[in-house]
Amino acid sequence: MKYFQLKEFACPCCGANNVDRRFVELLDAIREEYGKPMVVSSGYRCKKHNDEVGGVPESAHVDGIAADIGCSFAGDRMKLVTAMLANGISRMGIGKTFIHVDVSKTLPQSVLWLY
Repeated sequence: MKYFQLKEFACPCCGANNVDRRFVELLDAIREEYGKPMVVSSGYRCKKHNDEVGGVPESAHVDGIAADIGCSFAGDRMKLVTAMLANGISRMGIGKTFIHVDVSKTLPQSVLWLY
């Protein structure tokens, strides 16, 4: 991995880290296209932590195939979403200070939601 270290995806409550390496490699490709650093604000979550933060039970974070990437500015949001789409991402959530990205194949596809 060029831009990310696996430790960036560890669960903050217990340190467990079952993040999928292929997912991190995909984020590396997105980062290359985006052209700016990407800060992971939430990566892998154990079930306990997912419950504590109000995550949905079927959250892709629990499966190690989701991340929330810090992003607060409109232009950066557009550039990051464009890089995600260019790399085949079809599941994104837009928050005020982050963009959620995941590669779940069991959850609805081609969706973009707001927090």
